[in-house]
Amino acid sequence: MQQLIAGNWKMHGLTGQLPLIEAICRASARSPADILICPPFTLIARAAEIAAGRIAIGGQDCAITETGPCTGDVSAEMLKDAGATAVILGHSERRHHHGETNAVVFAKAQAAAEQGLSTIICIGETQGQRIAGAALTVCAEQIAGSVPSQSHSSRLVIGYEPLWAIGSGVVPSADEIVEVHRHIRACLIAHIGAEALNVRILYGGSVNPSNAASILRLPEVGGALVGGASLAVTEFASVIQAVPCQQNRS
Repeated sequence: MQQLIAGNWKMHGLTGQLPLIEAICRASARSPADILICPPFTLIARAAEIAAGRIAIGGQDCAITETGPCTGDVSAEMLKDAGATAVILGHSERRHHHGETNAVVFAKAQAAAEQGLSTIICIGETQGQRIAGAALTVCAEQIAGSVPSQSHSSRLVIGYEPLWAIGSGVVPSADEIVEVHRHIRACLIAHIGAEALNVRILYGGSVNPSNAASILRLPEVGGALVGGASLAVTEFASVIQAVPCQQNRS
């Protein structure tokens, strides 16, 4: 299975940044990986038009409901209508700043699935939980509570992002990444069955050109969820180029 390199632009990007989409398309033309960019909602339609199927365009969140009196919310149907084919759900910033629980992420995942969107469901522990030795337990609980049991592997991606690594420049050791990714795989198998064998598990948290190659070659790492580095073409291109031609997922 091809690895996935997903760029999360977060709350960055105005019309002037749209040429980055074309540049990323060109930079990834010969990549063995699937490429996804998730710009802010205001740019999705224009980004999808520029990408023209060469790379995927996704949203950064979606609402639980399809329509209704939900001021400021964006539904999965609206994302699809704008040209998105995927959506990030349960990112730590949503869980922390907006109080999103596992149940909320679960409901959003169901809404996205009903519209045929691929979902990147994010999980990960805090620094305190890591120090306390609870990282594996936290990830297991988030999978059980956030991932619909009927999820299909072709539309489900798990993004493991230890909160203490996001934007900090600090990355877990190779052994720590492999340990958690293998644990996530085991939890997914217990939760959704054989479908879990083909689910891509991305690593996210301070991924950059200097560490991408070593991370992407680790067992069970099915790609990367990239933050700041996805906003600079040269940096993101370097991450894309770090994808191994013969990808190891065992």
